[in-house]
Amino acid sequence: MPDRDQRWVEQALEGSQEAYRHLLELYQRPVFSIVVRMVRDPALAEDLTQETFVKAFRALGSFDRNRKFSSWLFTIAHNTTIDHLRRKRLPTVSLEPAGDDEEGGSLAFLAVATDPSPDQLVTHSELAAALELALSGLRVEYAEVLVLRFQQGLSYEEISEITGLALGTVKTHLYRARKALAEALESSGWDPSAYAGNRR
Repeated sequence: MPDRDQRWVEQALEGSQEAYRHLLELYQRPVFSIVVRMVRDPALAEDLTQETFVKAFRALGSFDRNRKFSSWLFTIAHNTTIDHLRRKRLPTVSLEPAGDDEEGGSLAFLAVATDPSPDQLVTHSELAAALELALSGLRVEYAEVLVLRFQQGLSYEEISEITGLALGTVKTHLYRARKALAEALESSGWDPSAYAGNRR
């Protein structure tokens, strides 16, 4: 666990309200960004984010200090959101393409080798809007792994730990999600291989 997080966690365990507040401020936005991709409802995502922190702070005494605090917290967020989705059976839309046998070409903007963040991928407002729309159409599990990988910068192993998915499944989800995003962007008039350029 990073020294920064360890210090605040230790102080929170000692009852420091400032430490609780700092952890909340530090991780509220990352947790929300994961949850909102899964439920596609900002108001609901805010509620589930709050529920995540309530659960986390109540269980802080059981936190394994050998783990990253962020991974532990994201696991709670994942489980809280999945439980809600199972109760509500919220519908999702799949943009999964028929074939998965080729990588490259339209996937250049999400190449695993470079692991760009969404902020790096989106270079102006129109493309940002197109990418946002494409992300909103992804299956829940695809959207979640994309956020964890490209926005939070987590490793495949950390994503596997958080989601409970096998490592191979995490990689498959990321691969299919990138292809789905590329196809969605292409259908809206963008050339993903030239994402930093102009619209076609």
